[in-house]
Amino acid sequence: MNPATHSARRATLAGRARAGRWFGLAALLPLLTGCKNLELFNPMGSIAEQEMQLILVCTGLMLLVVIPVIILTLYFAWHYRESNKKATYAPNWSHSTAIEVVVWTIPCLIVVVLGVLIWKSTHALDPYRPIESDTPALRVEVVSLNWKWLFIYPDHNVATVNELVMPVDTPVAFKLTSESMMNAFFVPQLGSMVYTMPAMQTRLHLIGHTPGTYAGMSSAYSGSGFSDMKFDARVVTAADFDQWLAQSRGTAVHLDQARLAELEKPTHGAPMQRFASVDTGLFDSILRRYGGMPDDEICLPGEEPGATSQLVSLAASASRTAEN
Repeated sequence: MNPATHSARRATLAGRARAGRWFGLAALLPLLTGCKNLELFNPMGSIAEQEMQLILVCTGLMLLVVIPVIILTLYFAWHYRESNKKATYAPNWSHSTAIEVVVWTIPCLIVVVLGVLIWKSTHALDPYRPIESDTPALRVEVVSLNWKWLFIYPDHNVATVNELVMPVDTPVAFKLTSESMMNAFFVPQLGSMVYTMPAMQTRLHLIGHTPGTYAGMSSAYSGSGFSDMKFDARVVTAADFDQWLAQSRGTAVHLDQARLAELEKPTHGAPMQRFASVDTGLFDSILRRYGGMPDDEICLPGEEPGATSQLVSLAASASRTAEN
C-alpha cells in the first residue's frame, strides 16, 4: 500500500470514529429528560432560592476556567495532529509572558471573587440565623428515629410522624436532635440540610412561599431503613393550617413516653401519624437521655442557666445589626 492510499484510509477511519462518537452522544441525550424538575433547582422558599443562585453563580465563575481549558485541549489535539504538516514544531519553547499573565491572573481573580461571595453567603444563609419577617416564627421540634421523623409543635401541643405542615410565608424555627444514630434533615425545595445527633441540638430556619407538597428526606446513611426515611413537607394557607391543627387534635391520641418507645422501634416505610397532644418537655427528655442539655439549661461556670444561649442570641443580633 502506497503512502497516499494509507493516509487516505487513516483519514476515512478517523472520520468514521468521530461520527460514531457523535452518534453515541446523541443516543444518550434522551437520558437527560430524567433531569427535568430537579428539586434543588426548583426552589419554593427564599432560602432555597438564594442557595440555588449561589450554586449557579459559583458554577458560572468556575466554568470561566473549565470551558477554555476544554476548548484549548481539543484545539491543541486537533491542531498538532500527526497529519497536520503546517503545525509549527517548537521543541525548545519554554516561556510566554502573555500566557503566564493570563493563566495566573484570571484564576486568582476568580478565587478572590468566590472567596468574597462565599464569605458573605455563608453568614447570610447560616441555618442558625432567624429569618427576618413581620410574621412570628412557628416553632417545630424535630427528632430523627429509626427510620422515621417525629415533628413536635410545642406552641400548639400536637405532633406528627413523617408529616411536616407549615403555613405559607411564615418562618419556621426548627430545633433538631436524634434519638438514635446521626442523621440529616433535608427538604431540597425549601433550603438547607442540617444534621441531627444524639445529645446535641442543631437549628434550622426555613420558609415556604408557595403552597404545595415537597419531598423531605434523610440525606445521611443511617442503616437499612435509610432509603424509606422520607416525609411530606406541606406548605399550606393559614386557614388550611388551622384546619390541620383541628384534625390533629381530633385524633384523641396522646404522645407520651410509652408511645414514644413504640415509635423508637426500627421500622421500614413508617406511615404518617398524628397526635392530639404531647407530654410537656418530650423533646428535652430525648436530649437528656444521652447527656444533652436544652438551651435554657446551658451555662458556663459561674453563669445562670440560659445565660450562654442568651449571649449567643445577643451576638447573632449584633452581627445582623452590623451587617445592615
